[in-house]
Amino acid sequence: MKTLIIYSSVHGNTEKIAKAIAEVMNAELKKVDDAIADDIKNYDLIGFGSGIYYGRHHKNLLKFAENVNGNGKKAFIFSTSSGKKLPVINNFDKALLKKLSRKGFTVIGNFNCRGNKAYYNTPGLIIRPFCGQKEEDRPNAEDIEKAKKFAENMKKLFSETNFHKFALPVSCYDFYITSELFVKCVISCIHFK
Repeated sequence: MKTLIIYSSVHGNTEKIAKAIAEVMNAELKKVDDAIADDIKNYDLIGFGSGIYYGRHHKNLLKFAENVNGNGKKAFIFSTSSGKKLPVINNFDKALLKKLSRKGFTVIGNFNCRGNKAYYNTPGLIIRPFCGQKEEDRPNAEDIEKAKKFAENMKKLFSETNFHKFALPVSCYDFYITSELFVKCVISCIHFK
């Protein structure tokens, strides 16, 4: 399995996670600003990651996803953020997931951990509690280990001999691939193409 990880990292948080995932998957890393659409042709699995800005992945990563054709390739999403991922309030992956799905990718998992920057350009006291607090030491060693476990799970999931026969409904993507709840959701939601 050849893996390419395309990422954007403004403050270095996402780059730490990208490197941890790449180490486990023996993947090539490429910054989104250096990537072109043809880069994905020679890879079986593509990772897309960035920090979260105003509730979604970095604009450069979203723009790249809009201009690339997945042709049925498998993909995964990862991010770092100052806020907790709450599917109803701030489902960080929604915009990127929609773009990748529309462009022909099958997204098989996602990962998110805290980063060490928080920006409070968000107006109002109602929204601010969901933006997160400044986390000085994140991603930390525990976050890196979780990212590596996620990468191991992606390898296992990708290498399943019959994986190509299954499709995951979008509702399952809100669960982390490393959780038992995600596995239960996949088992209950899998359907044949």
